[in-house]
Amino acid sequence: MLEKFFSRKVEFDILPMQATHCRAASVIHGERFSRGWSDGEFHDLLGQDTVGGHVALQTGIAPHEGVAGFVLSRTAAGEAEILSIGVHARVARQGLGWRLMRAALADIVARDAATVFLEVDETNTAARALYSKLGFRKVAERPAYYAGPDGKKTTAHVMRLDLNLSRNSRSAKP
Repeated sequence: MLEKFFSRKVEFDILPMQATHCRAASVIHGERFSRGWSDGEFHDLLGQDTVGGHVALQTGIAPHEGVAGFVLSRTAAGEAEILSIGVHARVARQGLGWRLMRAALADIVARDAATVFLEVDETNTAARALYSKLGFRKVAERPAYYAGPDGKKTTAHVMRLDLNLSRNSRSAKP
């Protein structure tokens, strides 16, 4: 009980994702998803002009060692898609998903997209709650879209966020 009074809260910086972060993002993705992406897949995505990313780096740790989360998005023709987001299990429920999504949304607004889409597994209640809190709403379903490690199929919820873009202030108001 006393350890909570004497432990220091871990702090994180949210920064643009670089190629040096791809390996760490791949490890987190592999821990959080049944089919993890390789560091090469992250590197290839990050190399595309339409893709942007952010990482949560633990303050005071070497950049390649302190990656605690990531988000990748793609923007084209006025629309954007959250490609993937993941937070290391050791720091889950500390607000990093919220901070990463806000960084991604700011980047999406800067790229002049008016609508953002994402897909989330129906069983991922924490992620669904986060997206709802950010203003996303379910607009469709894809039955049997995801396959778990046991082979069980689950439905993907397609969610949408319409951004209120002000060309003068460039702010997102979910």
